[in-house]
Parts: sequence; structure tokens; C-alpha cells
Amino acid sequence: MASLYDRVRNVPAVATRSLLWNPAQKVAAGFFITQEVSMSDYKQMWLDLGLDLTAHDGLLSLLGQAYQDIFLSQKNRPEGMKYFDFVMSEVHGLRVKELMDAKAEGRKVVGSYCVFVPEELILAVNGVSVGLCAGAEFNFDGAEEVLPRNLCPLIKSAFGFKRGLVCPYVEASDIIVGENTCDGKKKAYEVLSPMVKDLYIIDLPQMKSDTGRILLREEYRKFMTKLEDSSGKKITVETLKKGIEITNAKRRAVKRLADLRKADPAPISGIDALLVNQVFFYDDPLRFTGSVNALCDELEERVKKGEGVFPKGTTRMLISGCPMAVPNWKVPFVIETSGAVIVGEESCVGERGTQWLTEDKGNTVDELINNITDRYFKIDCAVFTPNPSRVDHVKEMYNKYNAQGVIHYSLQSCHPYVVESGPVEVALETASIPTLRLETDYSQEDAGQLKTRIEAFRERIQAR
Repeated sequence: MASLYDRVRNVPAVATRSLLWNPAQKVAAGFFITQEVSMSDYKQMWLDLGLDLTAHDGLLSLLGQAYQDIFLSQKNRPEGMKYFDFVMSEVHGLRVKELMDAKAEGRKVVGSYCVFVPEELILAVNGVSVGLCAGAEFNFDGAEEVLPRNLCPLIKSAFGFKRGLVCPYVEASDIIVGENTCDGKKKAYEVLSPMVKDLYIIDLPQMKSDTGRILLREEYRKFMTKLEDSSGKKITVETLKKGIEITNAKRRAVKRLADLRKADPAPISGIDALLVNQVFFYDDPLRFTGSVNALCDELEERVKKGEGVFPKGTTRMLISGCPMAVPNWKVPFVIETSGAVIVGEESCVGERGTQWLTEDKGNTVDELINNITDRYFKIDCAVFTPNPSRVDHVKEMYNKYNAQGVIHYSLQSCHPYVVESGPVEVALETASIPTLRLETDYSQEDAGQLKTRIEAFRERIQAR
């Protein structure tokens, strides 16, 4: 089967105005467009960034169709999701234009791949934090020219997007921040370094120990210095508290959304909730926070009225494991077209990345750095050994969201999560929590097999 890269190269250049619709279609769909940019402006912007326009147009065309098939085909979606549809329709358009405008104002754009990169510090130098492309099987042939074939799909995807020149976020970033969350990433960043303008690596501890916490604090202090040197701005108590305030507000908004998913019937699909969590990493933080809270206002009314996107009593699933970057929607889509609804994500693109807030009390920058360190040191990534708090978190979420089963999702060759999936399954099944382990990649070739296994798992739950 042809790779996604091969397929997009064969799609005629469609002068794609946006990922989903042209402006007239957006207005008809009820989108409020605050800024108009011509297609020629976008094309010039993409050219200035060095994108391969043929591959880029083809990519947007294919992903736009996938988006319509997966998201816009849903019934009874909340009206508040139109904002997130619009964000995705302009994810390579207006949002990138905003980044370029910020750069023109002297602000630094900082791209990253991981929730261990503190947005609080980036905001404290008036920088812009963005997530980078790593969620599709794009140009794996190109990635495998410099990386092993049996490497994690997420890492190969990041290289595929970079070498295929189709991710405007990578090309717009003044600094790309890597982190040593696994051996694959650690060594891959050595290969990536000469391909990008400025790659900065944060070293992460591997154990939750006093020594580990000291290491993380010192790494964040060094990252703060890097940001100050790059931006020419000194981080103060006031600017750092402002960064903490903005980031905490984003987290509170998505925590509010998560709490509303306890209801039966579910007021929002798991696919749409995942989309919100994905947009968390791309959008302007203030605008994102306001839009999530507006969505939650609508969902609260749905809960009061007993309205949902699935019938009351639909089998409730919790998904746990590897992160799902845009446009990695395969497994959630299969789950929710197999008679179940996802009510929570124990994932970096989910509660692992958002459940804790950063304490804002402190009179010095050092005290606030300690608070940031304490917050991020709680993240129970599978890179840590031992990692019992992650199992505790899955159990807590299972009970909190009235779930009936857990699907543990691992990417092939993501060794931390694949290895940890066995002990997690044993611990959950011992606690009488039905658990299904899935190991997959970014291709669509196993979608039918996944659907068969998920449907059988749902039947097992119903039989109980």
C-alpha cells in the first residue's frame, strides 16, 4: 500500500485555502471569521517557510477529507465544537500567520513534542508555545533514510514531516525543544539537530527520587536561561506568575470539560474531547481557554437536560497509554464506531498532561521554579521506573468517570509503554477492571482487526 507521502504527492495541487473549507463554506457553517487572508498570502507564507507546496496541498486535502469523515459525520455534536473545527480548518493557515506576526513583533516561537516542556517559562518571556507535527504516517521512507525502520511511529512521523517539508510549525519555530523521555527520542534528536535552526534538549530524570527532582529543577533553570538569552527578556516574578496564571487557566478549562464527561449519557464524544485536548497544544492560550469554557457552558445545559451524543447506557471506555498527536484519530474512531463511548484519556494528550496545576505562591523566581518543578515531577510518564502512580491514576479515572473498561493503547516500538502495558493490565484485571491491550501504528491497515477486538471486548463487558 502506498505511504501517505506517496499519496499526497499524487494528489493534484488544489490551491487549498484551508484544511476543510473555503471562506464561503465557513460562513455558511456558522464560523465567525475575524481575519481574512488571501490564498496567495498563505502560499507566499508557506514558500517563505520553505514548505513543499505540492506535498503540503496534497496532505491538507487528504486530512481534510479524513476530518470530515471522522468528526463532521457525528450526530448531535455540541455547537461549541464549531470553534475547534475552525481552528483545525486553519491549523496551517491563520494560526501559522499568527505565529509569523508574533515573530515579526520580536516574540520567539518555541516548538516542542512533549508535556515536560513548561509553557509557563515560554510565556514568561512573551514567547509562543506550539506543539509540533508527529501524528501521521507521512514520508516514513524519508524518515527511514536516517532512522531505523523499527523505531516508534511518533519519532518517525516527526522526521517524516520535517524531511518532507510540510509542517509549518517546525519551520516557524525559533527554538525546538526536545526531551529525553525515551532512548529512541534521545538518539533521534542527535540526528535532528543539524536539520533545524536551534534544537535545545531538556534532560529528564528516570526515577522519582530526591536526586531526580534536583535534576529536573536544574534543567528547568537552564531552560529559563536559554529562553532569556534567546528572547533578550529577563524572567521576573511578575512575568512568571503571569505565565503560570495563563497556563493554569487552560488546564482548569480542560479539567472542567473532563468532569462533565462523568455524565451518562455522555454530553460529548471522546473523539471531540480528544480534539480539544489536541488543540490545547496549538491554539492561542487565552482564546483556547475562553472557547473551552464556552463549550462547557453548553455541555452543562446538556447534562441538566439529560442529553448526550450516545444513548444512555452506552458502554463507557477509558483509553490509556501513548499520546495521540494530530491527526492520530484511528483508535478513538474505531472505539466510538463499535458501540462504545470514550469518557477519559489517561494520556499526555489528556489528563497526564493537564491534571495538575502549578502553584503560583512565591516571592522569588527560584520559589516559582521550584513550584514548576513540583508540578511537572508529578507527571507519571512510562519513562519513570518504578511508576506505580500511573496505575493508581488509571484506577482513579476509571472510578471517577464511571468507566466499564480500559483500553491500553501502545504505539509499536514505543518500548516504555509497550513494556509497561503488561504490568498495568495485570494490576487492573486484579482490581476487577476489564482491560484490553492494543499495539498499533499510524497506518489504517489494521483498522478492521482493531474493530473486531474492540467489539469483542465490549461484548465481554456487557456480559458481566
